[in-house]
Amino acid sequence: MEDKEIEFYRNGNVSITNARFMVGSTTYAMHGVTSVKRGEKIPSKVGPIITGIIGILMIFLAATLMFKAIGVLVVLFAIFWFKGLKTEYLVFLNSASGESQALTSTDKSYIDSVIHHLNEAIIHRG
Repeated sequence: MEDKEIEFYRNGNVSITNARFMVGSTTYAMHGVTSVKRGEKIPSKVGPIITGIIGILMIFLAATLMFKAIGVLVVLFAIFWFKGLKTEYLVFLNSASGESQALTSTDKSYIDSVIHHLNEAIIHRG
């Protein structure tokens, strides 16, 4: 007698059952998954900081009003760039064959929910 496939989670292109974890067109067999963890990829802030410094230097060192105005625009661009940087949260699946990155999102609560449901599927599997 085969076990019935039980769905633990479905949201957009992500689906988790006791047998499979599907992300888009990629399917992972749950029987091979030994553990699940969250990772973070923090974006580098070097680019916007250097751009902001260049803009500030332009404001204070420029001889003409036009270059000072361009400096202000460069600083504003750097601020928007800096604020637009988002940490990416990752789902890693561990198995006997190693670790694989299965899902990425800037929404931490979404990734935490997926990890929670993956753990539920692993527990259900026994």
